[in-house]
Amino acid sequence: MKEYERKGLLERVNREAATVGTSIPDEIEIQGESIELQSFVFEIERRETVPPGERDRVERAKRNLRRERLERLERIEENEVSYEHGEELAASIIGIDRALEALDGLNAPDPETEAQRQETADRKRWMNFLKKALGRDEGGGRGRRG
Repeated sequence: MKEYERKGLLERVNREAATVGTSIPDEIEIQGESIELQSFVFEIERRETVPPGERDRVERAKRNLRRERLERLERIEENEVSYEHGEELAASIIGIDRALEALDGLNAPDPETEAQRQETADRKRWMNFLKKALGRDEGGGRGRRG
């Protein structure tokens, strides 16, 4: 493979928006084992939360995908493959990235839930501050009259 071709493939793989419009590969071979990646990711995404028993499985899958991504990227970086095979590797790396994005996004709460949580925490801190400032600590003698 020519140097400019190799650099082009690396640029394509490392582009920030590389996964936009990319689908997760149906199947991928990782360390000699064939994995139905798309069905695994969709199965996990379908649930609202990842059950504790599945978290280890998801984390292990993410570690394996990252390791495989790195190995494939190194093969392109070290110019060990033909341009045609490099294109296949680049496409598979982008597919792995897409799967990793989906799996990484599972633990992140949606923005609305996160905003509500932040607002509740802020309100609680403010009420605690006011209680202390006004001398109405829980252990204090002053309190609400009913």
